[in-house]
Amino acid sequence: MYKPAETRYDSMIYRHSGESGLKLPAVSLGLWHNFGSTGDYSNMKRMLHTAFDLGITHFDLANNYGPEAGDAERNFGKILKEDFSSYRDELLISTKAGYDMWPGPYGNWGSRKYLLASLDQSLDRMGIDYVDIFYHHRMDPETPLEETMGALAQAVQSGKALYVGLSRYDVPTMKKAEAILRELHVPYVINQDRLNIFDQSIVEEGRTELSKELKKGLIIFSPLAQGLLSDRYVNGIPENSRMRTDGRYLKESALTEDRLQSIRKLNELAQQRGQSLAQMALAWVLHHEAVTSVLIGASRPSQIEDNVAALNHLELSDAELKLIQDLK
Repeated sequence: MYKPAETRYDSMIYRHSGESGLKLPAVSLGLWHNFGSTGDYSNMKRMLHTAFDLGITHFDLANNYGPEAGDAERNFGKILKEDFSSYRDELLISTKAGYDMWPGPYGNWGSRKYLLASLDQSLDRMGIDYVDIFYHHRMDPETPLEETMGALAQAVQSGKALYVGLSRYDVPTMKKAEAILRELHVPYVINQDRLNIFDQSIVEEGRTELSKELKKGLIIFSPLAQGLLSDRYVNGIPENSRMRTDGRYLKESALTEDRLQSIRKLNELAQQRGQSLAQMALAWVLHHEAVTSVLIGASRPSQIEDNVAALNHLELSDAELKLIQDLK
């Protein structure tokens, strides 16, 4: 019988999501990879136990996380029932809808029909009555924004979500969405987007600054650039890496000679700081004032432990920040 560590709240940093009362751990666990049908169930359990023992209260899912789509929610729900049922009020569970889930015209994008049906399915797979955050996963160029935001409003009004968030919305659409949700009195508290040393587009496009202006939280996925910002690729591409075994999200073409040299120099800087490259990369993301939390992925418990240790050294000097920027 799993019993969480009594010290689980001693070291984790918790930050308010914008101006809301909701706090997130500085490090959250994403279940995008390694929690689907191809994952090892006992390892999933160990990772969730390790995360919670370290103060990670936030577990981030989506309807299409797998493989197969829905399986991450299904496996998480099973573990939740077996090991975390007594701790539901200590957990922050989020899910999303926006990508392909079932055939036909109602299984994708941002219609009211799709979003509310998807949320019901997600709750059923996880065996829970509500999620803490329900996100629209991506902008829909064909559905009126009022309809999509109205569906998020109904998710809250029905008690099936406590808060809502937006994922990968551009600046003009985020502004319009925020105005609609404010008028509907919907607790929109957070944005989810990608940011890492090698991909700073959300800063360049003004999305981080807009999150601050709108007083919304910002949670970052892919802070390690799918593993490039770790010591895994310092000596080239390992045979068992995701780049070799699954090139959908991280292609070999991404590791150019120039990129490899940057990784090696960043690794040297991290070593000078007494950190792993992954820890320094997480510290760099968390130094942004707009960022509430970083979403890490993991394939084993030790990776979670290593990533959370980044919180022991978050300070970055001006000289270090300049060098990192030069190597991006």
